[in-house]
This record gives sequence, C-alpha cells and structure tokens, in this order.
Amino acid sequence: MSKRVIISGGGTGGHIYPAIAIANALKEIEPGIEILFVGALGKMEMEKVPRAGYNIIGLPIVGIKREISLDNLAFPVKLTRSLWKARSVIKDFKPDVAVGVGGFASGPLLMIASLLGIPTLIQEQNSYAGITNKLLAKRASKICVAYPGMEAFFPKEKIRVFGNPVRSDIVDVTSKRKEALAYFGFQEECKTLFVMGGSLGAKSINESLNAGIGDLVKAGYQVLWQTGKGFISTAQATVSGLKSDAAKAFEFIYEMDLAYAVADVVVSRAGALSVSELCLAVKPTILIPFPFASEDHQTKNAMNLVEQDAAIFIKDSSAAEELIPGAMTLLGDVKRQDELKKNIKKLAKPTAAYDIAAEVLKLIK
Repeated sequence: MSKRVIISGGGTGGHIYPAIAIANALKEIEPGIEILFVGALGKMEMEKVPRAGYNIIGLPIVGIKREISLDNLAFPVKLTRSLWKARSVIKDFKPDVAVGVGGFASGPLLMIASLLGIPTLIQEQNSYAGITNKLLAKRASKICVAYPGMEAFFPKEKIRVFGNPVRSDIVDVTSKRKEALAYFGFQEECKTLFVMGGSLGAKSINESLNAGIGDLVKAGYQVLWQTGKGFISTAQATVSGLKSDAAKAFEFIYEMDLAYAVADVVVSRAGALSVSELCLAVKPTILIPFPFASEDHQTKNAMNLVEQDAAIFIKDSSAAEELIPGAMTLLGDVKRQDELKKNIKKLAKPTAAYDIAAEVLKLIK
C-alpha cells in the first residue's frame, strides 16, 4: 500500500511554494507516494496548487481580523465547520502523516490529525513563529525551521534547522541568463533591476517605483516589475508611457527562475520564501519589509541578512525617498554587488526541501 501525506496551509505564496517544494521532494524520494493538499476556500492555494499538479480540498476557515469587525462573529462557526471537514478529509484519505506549513487551513487540519493519533510535522518559514504554528507545536511530532534560535517558540527537542524549501529550478540561475534575456526581451549589455512585492504585491514599493521608473530607464537600466493584482493596470499605463522596451510590468511571474536569472539587483519584501530564494539565487538585494506583518516578522527576516552584510535594508516608510536612489547606487557599484553576493550565498540552504521530506518519511510508521 502506498504512503499517504496531507500537506496543509497557504494564504500567500510564502506558505504555498514551500509546501509544493516539499511535495515535489517527497515524489522524487518516494515516487509512489500519494499527496493531498488542504487549503482555505477562496485563498490563492486553491488555484496555485492544482497548477502545480496536485489535488486540493478547501476548508471554510478564515482568520480573525485584528480590528473590530462583524466578520469576526462568523469565525467560531467557520472554525467548527472546518474542524468537521478536516476530520472528514482525514477519515477518507487516511494519511500516514500530516504536514502544516502555516496559514489558516493548517490549524484545523493538524489539530484533528494529532487528536486522531496521526504524526504531524510543522514547517515554520520565518524567524518569528506564526501564531498557528505556536499553537500546534505542543502536539507536533517534529518542527522544521529556517532560522537558529527558534527554541524561543518551540520545544527544543522537536526542532530541526533545515532552511526554507524552495523550487529546485532556482538553484544555479546563472546558467539561464541568456534564456532569461530572450524571454523578457532585455539587452545583455544593460543592467537589470527586478522589483517584486510578494505574491500579493506591495503598495509602498509599487508607488515608489511608479514615481521613479522613468529615471531608471533614462539612466540606461532595465526594469522587470512584478506588481501583484491591485497595481498592474497603473504599472502598465506608466510603462506604456515610457515608450521603451527597457521596462516590463507583470501582475505575477511564474517563471521566477528566469526573473532571478535576468536580475543584476533585486528589490523585494522580506517574506521568508523570498529571502530564501534570494539566498539560493545569489542576488544583491534591497529588502523593504512589510511593517504590518504579524509580529513584524519581515523586519526580523531582513535583519538576519543585514547583520551579516548580505542585504541592504530600507524602511517601508522611507521607500518613496530611498528606493530609486538606493537601487541606482547599487546598480552602479559592481564591487558592492559582489560583496553582497558573497555574503548572501553563505546563507543558502539548497537541500531544505529534501531534508524536510526525509523527516516527513521518518514519521511514517
């Protein structure tokens, strides 16, 4: 009988893509394994996971809004329905182990799995643990983390420090540079800035770039811009007005290996997945953390690199004044780029997905 694994969580790319990377590694190690994803209805995993070739079932779970909201009145009902649905899914699928990557759906699923005696593994991407994973930690069999010092949140004896699992195609993007230049229609002799704000976009980064992209193009630089859903029409209008092939705007980029390959410098939020990918892609990076992330974990992620001179830090509130001048300075300073590349490369964990997958398989009785 084939081994069976449920992987649960999502909400953002920072949860979804590590989950898919773990699933892909499990398939490579154990080709006959059966994998089922469980996500939250209406969240992006319901589209991204099937695109990656896996089945997913949605729970009606929602988060609690931090501000006073009538939506919070529905939370207990949706939580109860999600717990019953999770129980039904587990009874039907009969997993040998359940994996939680954070996000709304992982709470009910892993809670029920642990109560039914199924081994559970948590994967925490950030340097500051999320509330769902902190609640699940006591009952978890193993906890895989990306950063040292996580015993502040989790039982020390359960922790394994493996780094964050990322897509294997991001390793050695340098060899894809010519392909990437052709794909995006850029020139080899010009330096390229890749600007991204995570899977949902980033207001301060988008607005700052929108105001200064013309200056970058006039200075002879190329710009690849991932905007997220809410800003794409504004960005495309701005880029169209430049009447130049040196700037390209996309709502979302699926070919992230090619985006990293074409980039000489990257501007990014400091979500755990982005940081891990940048370490593997070995890119000189300016990090602008989202200041309202839970427990300000993006700033903590960023400072983990900045303290090792592996990235440049700009506060979100300073992006309008500092993003364009900072990007121009770094694009023009090859020596500084090389220093940042040397230091960020030391932080890469290329085998994380396989290490976590092996830990998952160890839990199967």
